[in-house]
Amino acid sequence: MSDVDALATQLPTGSVRALARGLTWIEAGGERAEALLERVYPETGRAHVVGITGSPGSGKSTLVRALARAARQRGRTVGILAVDPSSPYSGGAILGDRIRMNDLALDPGVFIRSMATRGALGGLARAAADAIDLMDAAGRDPIFVETVGVGQDEVEIAGTADTVVVVSVPGLGDDVQAIKAGVLEIADIHAVNKADREGADRTMAELRAMLTLLPQREGVRVPPVLACVAAREEGVDALLDAIGAHMDELKATDALEPRRARRAQQRVIRIAHEALMRAMGDPTHGDFAALAARVARRELSPHAAARALLGAVRGA
Repeated sequence: MSDVDALATQLPTGSVRALARGLTWIEAGGERAEALLERVYPETGRAHVVGITGSPGSGKSTLVRALARAARQRGRTVGILAVDPSSPYSGGAILGDRIRMNDLALDPGVFIRSMATRGALGGLARAAADAIDLMDAAGRDPIFVETVGVGQDEVEIAGTADTVVVVSVPGLGDDVQAIKAGVLEIADIHAVNKADREGADRTMAELRAMLTLLPQREGVRVPPVLACVAAREEGVDALLDAIGAHMDELKATDALEPRRARRAQQRVIRIAHEALMRAMGDPTHGDFAALAARVARRELSPHAAARALLGAVRGA
C-alpha cells in the first residue's frame, strides 16, 4: 500500500496523526498532495465550515476558542484552521493563534492548524480550501476558519465558508471599515465582541442601521447582530445557536447546494488560474524569457506578448 493509500484509509477513522501528516503534504503542495485530495474528496461535504473574519484586534482568536469550547460541550468534534501572517524570512506561520488557543491543544476533540498566508490575498492561504477538505474527511464538524485580519481583502472568506461571521468591536471604527471592506455584504452573522466596552450598544445599532440600507436580495434575510464577550464566554452559546440556525436555514430553503456549487466553481477557476500563472510565469521557460526581452526592448507590447505566451501554453 502506498503512502497516499495508507493516509487516505486512516483519515476517515479520525486519526490525528494522519490528519497532521496530510495537512503537511497539503501545505507542501505537489502531486502527492493532489493524489491524497483526489482519494478523500468523495468523503467531504459533511462539515459545517464557519468563517470568522474581521479587522485586527477584534478578538477573533478568542472568539474561535470560545466557540470551540461551546461546540465541545455539545459533543462536537472541532477543526480549527487559523490563517496566520507569514514570516518575512521563513515563510512560515507566526503561530499567534496557536498560543492563544493553547488550552485547547490537550483536547483530542479539537484539532488546530495554523497556516501561513504565504502572500495570498483575501486573508486566506492558498491551501486553505484543501486543508478544510482534509479536516472534513477526518470527521471534524464544525470547522472554524479564522482569517488573518488584513482588512479590505477579507472578503475571500465568503468563497470558502458555509457561514461567515464578521467580528466587530466598539471603539475601533469598524463601521467605516465594514463599509470600505464590503464585509457587510458577505456576513451571514455579525458578532460585536467585547460588548462590555462602552459604546457597544451604539456599534450594534449602527450595524443594524447600515444593514437595512443594503439592497435586499430576494430570499436573503438581514443578518442578525449579536453581542458577546468572548474572553468571558458570554453570548457565545447564542452565537453558536445562530451559526447552526443559519445552516438549518440554508438546507430548508435549498440554498446550501447552490452556495457550495458557486464555491466549487470559484475554486476550480482559482486553481486553474494559478496553474496557468505558473506555466506562463516560469522565467526559465524559453518563450517567456524571449517575449519579456522583446517587451523590454519595446519591440512588442505587453498585451501582444501575453497573447503569444497564452497561445504557447495552450499549444503545449
